[in-house]
Amino acid sequence: MNIDSASQAIPTLDDLESLFVNNPDVDTIRAHLSNFNPIKTMGMTRMEIRHSAILAWLLDPQETHGLGDKFLKAFVSQALRGHDVAKQPSALNVSQADMMGTEVRREWQHIDVLLINPSNKWIFLIENKFDSRQHTNQLTRYLESVRKVFGENDFPHIQGIFLSLWDEEPENASYATIQYGNICDILEQQVLLGRHPLTTEVETFLKHYLEVIKEASGMSEEQQKMEQIARQLYRDHRRVLDFIIEHGKATDFSSACDLVFGADLKSGDIAKVEGDELVFHRSDATHFSFLPQSWYEALGEDKSFRIGCENWWMKFPLIMWLQLTVEGDGTSGKIRLIAEVGPISDHNVRSDMINAIQSVLKHNSSLRIGFQSGAADEGRRYSKFFKKNYSKIDDVHDQEQIATAIKFILKEFRKEIREVADALWSFKTSVKYETNKE
Repeated sequence: MNIDSASQAIPTLDDLESLFVNNPDVDTIRAHLSNFNPIKTMGMTRMEIRHSAILAWLLDPQETHGLGDKFLKAFVSQALRGHDVAKQPSALNVSQADMMGTEVRREWQHIDVLLINPSNKWIFLIENKFDSRQHTNQLTRYLESVRKVFGENDFPHIQGIFLSLWDEEPENASYATIQYGNICDILEQQVLLGRHPLTTEVETFLKHYLEVIKEASGMSEEQQKMEQIARQLYRDHRRVLDFIIEHGKATDFSSACDLVFGADLKSGDIAKVEGDELVFHRSDATHFSFLPQSWYEALGEDKSFRIGCENWWMKFPLIMWLQLTVEGDGTSGKIRLIAEVGPISDHNVRSDMINAIQSVLKHNSSLRIGFQSGAADEGRRYSKFFKKNYSKIDDVHDQEQIATAIKFILKEFRKEIREVADALWSFKTSVKYETNKE
């Protein structure tokens, strides 16, 4: 930003008072930041072992939460939905079974959570990956260990479950998959909507935990609301805030994004990266959100596809973003490229869009596209669909390395982006044709 003189950059007393004196938006953000969350206060937000402990507590029917086997059945059946229907047990089997006799073990032979149900002769081993990476043959070793100790005659149905924060494929394809976003849905549907009576202490704790995993998985509407207020505050009081933060001290990720996309982008600006055009949305310390220009043009200005998305990202039915995630060592990490279909109100429109995107695999099965089971079901709101969508980096504090990884992952997914754009054009034409027929 060009400044003609130093005095122009210095805010006046009126500027400062306008921002800080009796400003309801500032008070709202201050209250949000001051909210007490014991999990955050104790520094446990990114500690995988603590998440495993909370999960084991929720899964144990005999524990103090008062849910019995409700969460256990919801979690396991969600993981099994659409997973190799020829195998037993199925999601339907689990949802209708009595699971109250399930034994829950933590860190048994290094397995994060082990579920043993003698009456049904089922064993489920859960591998939890919050921030850490998979180890070679780790999942296979765990399965073999369980089969050796318990015996397949006594327990003929032994199933692995791979829990991850993001869309990550398990190295052993026999594992069923589930994400922390599903835990958010289960807790909201099974717990916080009043379907099961809870003590005040349990309900308060679960709300704190839900807040933590929503923020970690990008599903927190409260966080998004605060970000919207913060952006408006910045627009209204830019000179003051620029002065206070010395024109914005950048993180290594945001600096790398500036290197790749250009600095001082505004929402709606077109950024060009090695010939590819992107419609910029916003960025922060670890995220850079946008839409490929080809996707934006495919759906055009037709607002009928956007109903329900008015308060979501770009007010558009799809979004894409880059995200920096840090591994447990605090040094290495990944640049992830995430694409998601949002909360379109019309279930038929949302389902048709998902099916159109999924259909690209019919003529090219090598594309790294795939929705989670049940993504098009009624009631679902957020559905990611890129697979194997990350580039590893050795040092999350190296701007050049981050910038290189960003360029690499965007180039890697050019084909998928192009195929989805074609699918969106076909989807739009199909929807318009059906509407005209009616």
